[in-house]
Amino acid sequence: MEIPKYIEMYRKDLLLKNYALSSIDNYVSQVKLFLHDHNRLFTEPAKVNEKTIKEWLLKAKSINSRKHKLSALKLFYHLTIKQPMKFKYIEYPKADKKLPIVLSVEEIQKMFSVCENLKHKVILSLLYSAGLRVSELINLKWQHIDRSRLVINIIAAKGNKDRQVMLTPSIVPLLEKYWNEYKSKEYVLNGWKNELQYSDRSVGEVIKQLADKAGINKRVYTHLIRHCSFTHLVEAGCDINLVQRLAGHSSIKTTNLYLHTSHTLISKIQSPLSQIKM
Repeated sequence: MEIPKYIEMYRKDLLLKNYALSSIDNYVSQVKLFLHDHNRLFTEPAKVNEKTIKEWLLKAKSINSRKHKLSALKLFYHLTIKQPMKFKYIEYPKADKKLPIVLSVEEIQKMFSVCENLKHKVILSLLYSAGLRVSELINLKWQHIDRSRLVINIIAAKGNKDRQVMLTPSIVPLLEKYWNEYKSKEYVLNGWKNELQYSDRSVGEVIKQLADKAGINKRVYTHLIRHCSFTHLVEAGCDINLVQRLAGHSSIKTTNLYLHTSHTLISKIQSPLSQIKM
């Protein structure tokens, strides 16, 4: 197969459809992997059969990974190869209904209490205060922070959508102190030795180290802080529709996850056992 040729064609097709650059990179990487895996068996993508596609998808380690691979391949065959019917009988798998084990406010406080590094505190503060995705955090520029209106403008986020989230007043002095010390120019988070951008892997390491240092015996990862942020907003009485807007969710069904992870709402439910004399 002429893999570079097909990858370049696919990238251009996605650009024409106005997909976000991060989405394009993710989709292209999946298709590139698929083509390399079948390079010796087929001379061109059009000749790959449905059975081969299904077998490749089943190798995914998780349901979410399989869905992501399917989305990338389906779009590739629809836009670039012009064979949309190849996926007529390949449906998306049923989603896992696993709820994230969120941290309590007290556990988040422990992470802040053990955080002594200024940049690390800025990372944790921005993730938790505004419920940012890691991609939104590392792409955040100083010009996106509006101190006069106390909002953060999230530009070209997931789905290539813009939105606004709150800039918590207590974080402003922290950001000022951080800028005076690090002097990052364009992006809020500068990389190692003042490289242009911080990496998502580095953010993940910061969050994991803070959780370990705080003695939290749960699996803590970057996206969990976003879950914690919105779950705690729901528990504090924030309207679910407003949470949907802040999170940038297209469907309220996605936002309802935070109703399910709220221990405050669950703990208020009267058990039928309360009517029984023990």
